[in-house]
Amino acid sequence: MLGELLQVSVLVPWLLGMIFGVFVGATPGLTATMAVALIVPVSFYLPPNAGLAMIIGVSFTAIFAGDIPATYLRIPGTPASAAATLDGHVMAKQGKASLALKLDLICSCIGGLVGVGLLMFLAPQLARFSLRFSNFEYFWLAIFGLSMSAVVSSGRTHRGLIAASLGMLISTVGIDMVSGSQRFTFGSMELMGGIGFIPVMIGLFGISEVLRNVWQPQNLSASAVPAEKASSFRELGSILWRYKSTVSKSASLGTLIGALPGAGADIAAWAAYGVAQRSSSTPEAFGKGTPEGVVAPTSANNAAVGGAWIPALVFGIPGDSVTAIVLGALLMYDIKPGPLLFEQSGQQVQTIFVIALVTQLLLLPAGFLGIKAFGWILKLPRSIVLTSVVVCSVVGAYALRNSLFDVYIMVGFGLVGFLLEAARIPLAPLILGLILGPMVEENLRTGLIKSEGSWIPFFTRPISLVLVLLLLLAFAWPQLASWYRGRRPITV
Repeated sequence: MLGELLQVSVLVPWLLGMIFGVFVGATPGLTATMAVALIVPVSFYLPPNAGLAMIIGVSFTAIFAGDIPATYLRIPGTPASAAATLDGHVMAKQGKASLALKLDLICSCIGGLVGVGLLMFLAPQLARFSLRFSNFEYFWLAIFGLSMSAVVSSGRTHRGLIAASLGMLISTVGIDMVSGSQRFTFGSMELMGGIGFIPVMIGLFGISEVLRNVWQPQNLSASAVPAEKASSFRELGSILWRYKSTVSKSASLGTLIGALPGAGADIAAWAAYGVAQRSSSTPEAFGKGTPEGVVAPTSANNAAVGGAWIPALVFGIPGDSVTAIVLGALLMYDIKPGPLLFEQSGQQVQTIFVIALVTQLLLLPAGFLGIKAFGWILKLPRSIVLTSVVVCSVVGAYALRNSLFDVYIMVGFGLVGFLLEAARIPLAPLILGLILGPMVEENLRTGLIKSEGSWIPFFTRPISLVLVLLLLLAFAWPQLASWYRGRRPITV
């Protein structure tokens, strides 16, 4: 089987697809979903193995590539890369962008291998578990994700909660998902569809960064990034070994969250970052350029892509929007996901597993080329790079819905982001609130309708109770850890 996949007729489109995934993922506003959607029509004209390899290769590569501009420019290439802006960009400002992205690339590969490995061995069991989640459990899962806003605020918990609340408020603009009435649209047709988080994200991180660079007096003819400090394989290996437990925990958590329909790689990355900080021996280093803050989210987001395949293959329920498109492509190749898939199309399923595994290994050279190319571009004068950022931001915002309104939204939130950072209010929780706001509201209101207004099922269902306890533990963990360290006897 492997010999068939390594033929030139399969390998060439496979690698070309992954390079395309790097390009799309590294362009702000062009999401992994868009990359897969654009590559599916091309795969129609290829043999089945080559077409599947292209689609799967793009889906994994685009998630990683979004971390490249997030690290260099603090502009997430995809929503799943927003967590990479926290420590990765700080490392870049310290001249360690290459080290951060190499760690990112290796952890993405490891996370993908873990996700695909669990997909191969635990798919039926994990998919069955994911189907036990109802509106009550999804509500607490979203609240758990929002609680990470306190973590990513670098000690400014109340400011992080302000930003998250603002994000949730913005997410309510548009048509009420339950009653169908308009909310905060002010008669605008464009606002009836809500405010998309892609233009908001590009504005908050991209345009606000440009405004800050222009506002502060600095040499615009200098290179856009500091001089790189050389990183050796020994240094990479030492860091990975030091944080091996973080890598394994984050990859496992990413797979589990990815297996939950509607959760996705972005929630997985934030959750892994928060859990890593809560369980770290040096939580105060997060947000200040610690490699552990790079390792955690990047191990989780690619693992979540593999996890999203679990309910997709076993029950035909896509875990996220990327997998929903891939699901349609599988039907094109006469692969019908469902409980009987492993019996009726066992050989094709094995082919998918092998393609997914080899993709993780091919991600290393493809990703390394992307890092080198982007690093070379950023050696240009800062004025050229900032101009390119504005152009890419406008194109990315417009390409989402071919709407100039989204460009105006992007510019507006660029100004908002500039003002919020001047007031020392973090931007990441706002994005998290905007992404998770609809999930919180929909599941809360639907759950209350099911229970006829009773809150009891939110706390008495077993999985809900576990999630509540984990939420309480996440907030209490720093105090418990501090108390434990204070009681531990000092040895001389």
